[in-house]
Amino acid sequence: MSKSIKKSALSEILGVEQPKTLSSVVASQIQQFRRKQPSVEELIAKILNGDKTALSRAITLVESTNTEHLEKANTIIQACLPHANKSIRIGITGVPGVGKSTFIETFGTHLTDLGKKVAVLAVDPSSTISHGSILGDKTRMEELVKDQNAFIRPSASGETLGGVARKTRETIILCEAAGFDTIIIETVGVGQSETAVHSMVDFFLLLKISGAGDELQGIKRGIMEMADAIVINKADGDNINKAKLAKTEFKRALHLFPAKKSGWTPTAATCSSYTKEGIPEVWNTISAYLELVKDNQYFESKRKDQNQFWMIETINEQLKSNFYSHPEIIKLMEINKKAVQNDEISPFAAAIILLEKYFK
Repeated sequence: MSKSIKKSALSEILGVEQPKTLSSVVASQIQQFRRKQPSVEELIAKILNGDKTALSRAITLVESTNTEHLEKANTIIQACLPHANKSIRIGITGVPGVGKSTFIETFGTHLTDLGKKVAVLAVDPSSTISHGSILGDKTRMEELVKDQNAFIRPSASGETLGGVARKTRETIILCEAAGFDTIIIETVGVGQSETAVHSMVDFFLLLKISGAGDELQGIKRGIMEMADAIVINKADGDNINKAKLAKTEFKRALHLFPAKKSGWTPTAATCSSYTKEGIPEVWNTISAYLELVKDNQYFESKRKDQNQFWMIETINEQLKSNFYSHPEIIKLMEINKKAVQNDEISPFAAAIILLEKYFK
């Protein structure tokens, strides 16, 4: 009697071999195309033609810390500059959980329905421990990201001014050159990000929710003073009455602040990103503001002041970067750190020693 051969349950039976969907030649061509990096001239031409892929590649160069990439980015920005400054820049801020991404998707869709071309620059907070960032705005704005007249670019905030991506200012120029007439910048909603975004936009929108215990007491005076409009989001369902009450309180609070240089009186309103109630009114408010500031020339003067501000900020950033990357400073820094920790020298004296060394 023959012995039966036991087969393992883990053994694999080969199935039908799948046919090749691409020839080796075509596959090789695709691989070469993906590896090929377009020239600066090609990127510029495609950006000016509204190519989103070229725009994304250029923004990646702008955000890079590589010296070679920086040179390319500066060339692209310089070429795009004459085609920029033709958009409306809107900053949107609010604490985490206020519904910024949902609001921007609903608001952005409303604008594209009106025939606008919308670019959303969403800054994701970076971890202070791992320095990583989720960059999930494209998944949160799943409808807007499919819109042909919209472009969404999430960027890690890093450790730059107020959590705003280091090169957001330059990214705005590239988006404008690509034909986007409405730029929306979403802040991380923490730290000093509001200050940084306010210095690069035309209209600053503060998004709030009712019932969070911060209708008046928890509001930072600085943010309230910067806001051109306050919108209470999630004004739907059982929350409508609370939202209306919050709107009334904010309206009263806004009257306590000094008059703005623009001549504009900030407003408070309610909206629902879910039902889309109040969304058209938000755009109407922004349009009324723009009409006013363009008539009284404040729009143009503010843009000029912002350009000057970012020139100074860039100088400060570059000086700081050069200082900390200087080989001799790196060595002397470690020595002075230990001396400061051991109370052998005061922090101020140590700083003076380092600065004197650098400037010599």
